[in-house]
Amino acid sequence: MKALARAALALVFVGLLLFLACGGKETAGARYHCPMHPTYVSDKPGDCPICGMRLVPIEEKTAPTTVPAYVCPMHPEVVSDKPDRCPKCGMKLVPKTETEQPAPATSGTPSGERKILYYRNPMDPTVTSPVPMKDSMGMDYVPVYADELEASKERAVTGYAPVSLEPEGLARSGIQTVVAEAGSLGQAIRAVGTVVPDERLLTHVHTKVSGWIEKLYVNFTGQYVKKGEPLLEIYSPELLASQEEYLRAKALAQRLASSASAEAKKAAEELAEAAAKRLLLFDVPQDFMAHLDATGTPSRTVMLRAPTAGYVLAKDIFAGKQVEPGMELYMVADLSRVWVEADFYEQEAALLKLGMPTQVTLPYRPGAVFTGPITYIYPWVNPESRTVRVRVELPNPKGELKPDMYANVEVMPAEVPGVVIPDSAVMDTGTRQIAFVEEKPGFFVPREVTVVRRAAGKALVTQGLTAGERVVVKGTFLLDSESRLRAALAAPQGGTNDQAHH
Repeated sequence: MKALARAALALVFVGLLLFLACGGKETAGARYHCPMHPTYVSDKPGDCPICGMRLVPIEEKTAPTTVPAYVCPMHPEVVSDKPDRCPKCGMKLVPKTETEQPAPATSGTPSGERKILYYRNPMDPTVTSPVPMKDSMGMDYVPVYADELEASKERAVTGYAPVSLEPEGLARSGIQTVVAEAGSLGQAIRAVGTVVPDERLLTHVHTKVSGWIEKLYVNFTGQYVKKGEPLLEIYSPELLASQEEYLRAKALAQRLASSASAEAKKAAEELAEAAAKRLLLFDVPQDFMAHLDATGTPSRTVMLRAPTAGYVLAKDIFAGKQVEPGMELYMVADLSRVWVEADFYEQEAALLKLGMPTQVTLPYRPGAVFTGPITYIYPWVNPESRTVRVRVELPNPKGELKPDMYANVEVMPAEVPGVVIPDSAVMDTGTRQIAFVEEKPGFFVPREVTVVRRAAGKALVTQGLTAGERVVVKGTFLLDSESRLRAALAAPQGGTNDQAHH
């Protein structure tokens, strides 16, 4: 029995020695943080007050007591024995232990070391300190270095700061870059147009006297007429009376031709001339006047002839209809030259210029291409479609272009030299356009650029970039958020940021 007691006592003694040899850590000294909000740290388990997730233990690495350990302010689980950058977010690691405190911001720095200007609160960048300290949550203030501020001043973009990533962090981020190339970007502008007659080649046929249509020679719309071809015969009491008046005046002038009175002879000639002029002013043809002089007999009807060649686009008369002075009888169009009117979006209007060549194609005739210049840009915008109308003049000797026909209009604006980059490299904030340039491996600088044209997944930049620079095409949103965060954190007194632009 005594031997059994001694054995149990020996086992207890050995267990105690093993416990003391292992260090016997107490759970009371453990620290916990939120997986989604690693800046929230607690000395006991619980839930995150921000998102409600369960806090997890922070895996802390033991650092030598004589050498300070450095930790990422955003990822406390990342610990290093030397100043470095966090491989996850690229932020600078800050001292963790206080056995070797960094020098105050006002003190000098040995040659080759980075100069610390001041320290700022990791949660509130407006709170700064000239010496290292901790905030109310126990987090160390983050040092702000002079070289970091100097780098941000070069080609500075308000609200943005350069972003530096270590090779490991760069590999994890998935950031990809391409080389910007010098060149131009052709962008064809296309619109749908309509063929319309040239308004300068439209002829409206009217009558200057009242009367009735006795006979129609051109009696359907679309009929082609030649210049001088008969259109209709009209009976007009006014024209009949004017013929009789002319014949009487002419007969009087002939009787007085041998008169001894020169004054009477002259008066009779002037009366005959006035009567003839009146008939001509009623648009009576010259051959009708010749027939009237030859026969000496007034005609009951007068024939109206086509003043020009073309197609009848409108006819609003029929035999027996009464007409009045000024009434339109026909509308004749010469379609040997036509217009194509196309509507372009108002944002494309700045690219359109007078004289710019165009290509016009017809849906019903694949492969046929008509070329002509822009001859007119209408000075207004359609309030419903928000489009600007453009006129293109085209020859139409074969009559292939018919009024009201649809046409596809393509314009190639003049090429503008610049730098061509993928469209994904440009971030549009709404008030400006930003691109990230990799000035050296892992060091990305934001640039404000000017994009004047986009086409086929490419963007043409005229300001902000030079050919040969590397721009970020994948991972721009990651760099955007990190850059704006660093700019806010680097502002010693709540400097301006670009949050209003997003």
